[in-house]
Amino acid sequence: METVILAVVIAVVVLGALGGLVVGSRRKKSLPPPPPAAPDITAPPAEPHVGDEAETPRDEARRTIEEVDLPDGSAPVVVEEPAAPEIEIPEPTAGRLVRLRARLSRSQNALGKGLLTLLSREHLDEETWEEIEDTLLTADVGVQPTTELVDRLRERVKVLGTRTPDELRGLLREELLKLVGTDADRTVRTEPEDRKPGIVMVVGVNGTGKTTTTGKLARVLVADGRTVVLGAADTFRAAAADQLQTWGERVGAYTVRGPEAGDPASVAFDAVKEGKEMGVDVVLIDTAGRLHTKTGLMDELGKVKRVVEKHAPLDEVLLVLDATTGQNGLVQARVFAEVVDITGIVLTKLDGTAKGGIVIAVQRELGVPVKLIGLGEGADDLAPFEPEAFVDALIGD
Repeated sequence: METVILAVVIAVVVLGALGGLVVGSRRKKSLPPPPPAAPDITAPPAEPHVGDEAETPRDEARRTIEEVDLPDGSAPVVVEEPAAPEIEIPEPTAGRLVRLRARLSRSQNALGKGLLTLLSREHLDEETWEEIEDTLLTADVGVQPTTELVDRLRERVKVLGTRTPDELRGLLREELLKLVGTDADRTVRTEPEDRKPGIVMVVGVNGTGKTTTTGKLARVLVADGRTVVLGAADTFRAAAADQLQTWGERVGAYTVRGPEAGDPASVAFDAVKEGKEMGVDVVLIDTAGRLHTKTGLMDELGKVKRVVEKHAPLDEVLLVLDATTGQNGLVQARVFAEVVDITGIVLTKLDGTAKGGIVIAVQRELGVPVKLIGLGEGADDLAPFEPEAFVDALIGD
């Protein structure tokens, strides 16, 4: 009996040992191998981003709002004023004339050279005289002045007989000077004897350089030692007042202006009033210049003239014409002359494309002299008109 019990115990122990070995081997097969140990790598410092501190923040003593001194509002706020525009010193009139003569000579002597070439032909037949007429008409001299000039040239060439180049040049110079005129008073009247200021009104259509001419005339007067007030009475053209004020600021002239599309006559009246109160030498009034065919504009110009003359008579009414417009400029001149009494003409853009004969034609049309000429876009490209210098430039050396 004991033997049987011992055998059973041994069998149980053997079976238990065998079961443990089987379970242990299964567990060893199901478990994955352990991963290899990763190397110890130190990460580089991160790039700083916007708002990051340059270093590790430290604990600092902080103040409460009660401990901070705040402004009480009593201290004045300092506002930096914009710098005043630098005032320019215009070029003296004498130096301007020398430079303008040279420019006129380069751009306008095609007429004179053409005439001298034709007159130098050995035989001046009818065909040649017709070519001379065509040359003069193409240069905008006008029909009647051309006829007069050709008739006088025919007569004098017939008397002279043999013609040397110097004789022809002298002959042509004399006849052109007769047409241009040397005895007219070409002074821009800005100094009345009995009062101050002198009053000048500038008229003309848009695009002729009217506002620019007003600004350039202010420079001429300042260069001659005069004080000037500008009246921006061209209230219908956008930025005309700004343009004129800019011209004035460059030479230290005060500009009187009104609201855009306001009453031009009111601005002109105020400009003369300011000029009298300030004691300046000259008031220049820039007027509106919409198309000369619009009756409203002509009525407005007449009103401006009447209102200004409540202060004092106008000393000058200058008509600005674009020399490149030719015969259309003569149409403009007639219309303006019917509304205001034109006392002088300013020819602008007489540089390159313009034909010099317009000087003769417009003077003959209006019966008033050309007083100023503009030969470019520069600030000092406006000068008094000199007949001798003009004719010499036309026929060349």
